[in-house]
Amino acid sequence: MKAFAASLAPMRTRADHSTYSAQTEGKSQHGRIVSELGLAIVGGELQPGDKLPSEAQLLERYEISRPVLREAVRVLVAKGLVVSRQRAGAIVRPRNEWHLLDPDVLYWLIQSRPQRDFVQTLLEVRQIFEPAAAALAARAATDQQLKSIAAAYEGMAAARTTEELLEPDLAFHRRIAEATGNDLLAYIGNMLSLALRESITLSSQLPNTHELSLPRHKAILTALQARDPLGARQATLVQLDETGDDINSVLANDGRVNLA
Repeated sequence: MKAFAASLAPMRTRADHSTYSAQTEGKSQHGRIVSELGLAIVGGELQPGDKLPSEAQLLERYEISRPVLREAVRVLVAKGLVVSRQRAGAIVRPRNEWHLLDPDVLYWLIQSRPQRDFVQTLLEVRQIFEPAAAALAARAATDQQLKSIAAAYEGMAAARTTEELLEPDLAFHRRIAEATGNDLLAYIGNMLSLALRESITLSSQLPNTHELSLPRHKAILTALQARDPLGARQATLVQLDETGDDINSVLANDGRVNLA
């Protein structure tokens, strides 16, 4: 924290992918502050219990007005990253209190962790969430929702490039979560889309990704259409196991992969 507060040097971020990526001119400074401080917290430059640099330091560093700075701090408070106390300033909260499904916080997490660590964390979450969601969707989905999932699969089948494959692949998983009929599960599925995008982009670097991906997703769709919860769960587990193998192959071959 001392090094961060002492230097306050410009930090390299990839905030172009965050909520603050397309700011109007009047809000650009506000977005920059939120992105840089948020990434510093999630990335560990500012540890739980640390105070943010003083208001005077931040005002000088960013050359902004006090209201703009205070609004940026309020955003960090809303994301669960800091707590603001009178006379004590803004203090970084414990990691277990961060709103990790907030799109910005999740994106900063993606950027700050080693790629292998992050994809392993994501895969563990998916292995818990997606099979259960698929099983529930097999029981609860309406006919229209099943048609929507099938349409996403057809979009995957029609794709000719990995770029064209990405959006229907994301839609396939998101629509299964929506088809559970559980609003909270649908919300989680939607919030995981950002992380899932990184995972799909990574696994898609295999040269035969299309041929590998389609049968796995077709098996899930077939089980859903058959209203077979156990089959949907098992097909999803197989798909995730094989996706994990694909990602490990990419990482092993490249050592590291740039998802920019």
